[in-house]
Order: sequence, then structure tokens, then C-alpha cells
Amino acid sequence: MSQDYVNPFDDEQYRFSVLRNARGQYSLWPEFAELPAGWESRFGPAARAECVEYVERHWQAINPFAPGVAGNA
Repeated sequence: MSQDYVNPFDDEQYRFSVLRNARGQYSLWPEFAELPAGWESRFGPAARAECVEYVERHWQAINPFAPGVAGNA
């Protein structure tokens, strides 16, 4: 990990995947880390900037409880 970063989720030297859960929430996940339960890969692995662009294009309602988002009761 680069010495300029404490958190590997912020270090642009790593490749990331974009994950999505049943509520329609997205997350960037470092390629070296095991996928967490309940999340599936939707894009990547790719450069962090590419993953951020993917999320910005595909996550229409950032509020997970917005109408029309998967997982609402």
C-alpha cells in the first residue's frame, strides 16, 4: 500500500471492483479483498476512477430507501 494512504479503499494504485447488494447499494471493493457476504460484483476489476464512473452512471437513487429501489418493503 502506498505510504500516502492509510485506507486501502482510497489508494488509487489498487484495482477495484464495483459491488452491489440486494438493496441496490453500490460499493468499491479492493481486488485483493474477499467479497463480503450479500454483495455481488457488477464491474471490474478496474482502476478506482473507472469504478467511480461506473457507480455514478448506474446508481440512480443514492438513498437506498428511495421508491423503486430493490429491497424496499
